[in-house]
Amino acid sequence: MSDEAPVFRVSPAERTEGAPTPGMNREQAVSTEHMWAGFVTTDAGMVSGWHHHGEYESSIYVVSGALRMEFGPGGRDVLEAADGDFVYVAPHAIHREGNPADEPSTLVVVRSGTGDPVTNVDGPAPG
Repeated sequence: MSDEAPVFRVSPAERTEGAPTPGMNREQAVSTEHMWAGFVTTDAGMVSGWHHHGEYESSIYVVSGALRMEFGPGGRDVLEAADGDFVYVAPHAIHREGNPADEPSTLVVVRSGTGDPVTNVDGPAPG
């Protein structure tokens, strides 16, 4: 980002494809050495693959629709969020996201950390 202006705008057309996780459409808006921000859409009834965000901690804002997070040992912990809710995800927390609503959901995600922003894994944390 050292070549970028200290303040800039990213329009929807300028967002790029973010790191893939099955079932999620991530669009990257900003990526620096210590931060990632983007826009995520998920289809109604979708459940993503299991993944974590390495050294990043994440803040997720539910713009519209619903978000269901499964996490913890064996994926048995569940958190549900709706329009206007924020969700925090700690570094290395293995989770998967779902959209239990009858309409697509939209999320704004901001991550702070370093390294790869997404690591897909085969299943939940050991139970």
